[in-house]
Amino acid sequence: MAEIKKVILQNGKTRYRFVVDVGRDENGKRKQLTITKDTKKEAEAEYARIRHQRDAGTLIVPNKITVGEWVDEWFTKKKEDLEATTVPSYETQLSYIKDRLGTIRLQELTEDHCDTFVQWLLAEGRRRPVILFTGDPEKPAEMVTGLRPTSVDTILSRLKEILGRAFVRQMVRANVAEYVHVPRQLRKQDKRRNPKVQPWNVAEVQQYVTGIRDDRLCAPLMESLIGMRPAEVAGQRWEEDVDLVRGTVSVLNTRTMVRNHYTVEKDTKTTSGERTLPLPRLVWDALKGFKALQARERLAAGEAYTLSGYVLVDELGVPLDTRNLRERACALMEELGLRRVRLYDARHAVLKYLAVSGVPDVVLAAWAGHTNAAFTKAKYVAPDAEDLRSAAAALDGLHGLG
Repeated sequence: MAEIKKVILQNGKTRYRFVVDVGRDENGKRKQLTITKDTKKEAEAEYARIRHQRDAGTLIVPNKITVGEWVDEWFTKKKEDLEATTVPSYETQLSYIKDRLGTIRLQELTEDHCDTFVQWLLAEGRRRPVILFTGDPEKPAEMVTGLRPTSVDTILSRLKEILGRAFVRQMVRANVAEYVHVPRQLRKQDKRRNPKVQPWNVAEVQQYVTGIRDDRLCAPLMESLIGMRPAEVAGQRWEEDVDLVRGTVSVLNTRTMVRNHYTVEKDTKTTSGERTLPLPRLVWDALKGFKALQARERLAAGEAYTLSGYVLVDELGVPLDTRNLRERACALMEELGLRRVRLYDARHAVLKYLAVSGVPDVVLAAWAGHTNAAFTKAKYVAPDAEDLRSAAAALDGLHGLG
């Protein structure tokens, strides 16, 4: 039993105090707690409780760290594992947590705090309210001040991860955000209000391919239609990545715009993202033509030409970025009268077509640059009614019409 000392306060009241070892910090330094109670019996009981939990490895040592301080500490470590292009999105998400919960002591945070936080995000979290045109004659427009459920889900996931780490570190007794969630009805309402834009179907892809054949950037735009990400197209280099003799392109390098302000160049996100793709004939021919065009542009520009080595460059050889590629793609969609979709959605259309066409799962995953096809199919393959036509034909046989 630790020595419990009788202490006389300045106001004459009697207290009982003891000091107990509670382990060591990350630097190996001994940590101690000083506890003061009104009676000796209370002090003895508290000492027994602390010692039992310490020996069992369940002791939560009181501390004054706030949610905001822990978020900063957690993020400092987390950034070591994040891509440079991912850091800004984390910073935005964590700013919501710090703004609303940052001043609360970590050990005093409750499930109610987290639930109230989610409700605030859904109702008032948007920093720049927008006007939504509803199409309803009685209420043609409404002011939207809350974040969409998908955005709230992402922020809540960060909070759960942060508190989960605090729980593992034995800084809190539980992850109080573990069972907090966005109401299901709000998810359904959001899906009805904001239907997901479907990737192009086969006819739209073919119309686009036909329409861009004479465009200067036909070749890199066509690469988006073999499942390459925009950042992979922008990072492609003639010497290191393109083999026009064998008809292959290697995906080894990416160039990504961050917040539309600056470009980050890096390798692929994962080792499975590094891959070599055989070129379909149209893309192979387009790349040959683009390289020949760049040779003529270099000759015409003379010393004004920049030898960057990238495939995606302007008439003077200056590298273009994903924003330039996206803007050109959208302009061509408008000229051709096509539905406007994200350039990244071309990847969805490609992978869905390959999956529906019966390409083996192992090939599908390798082509997409994923570890396994289960992820590829879950994220990119969403068959529509036309894709299910073969199933309807098969049912004709069941119904006796075969």
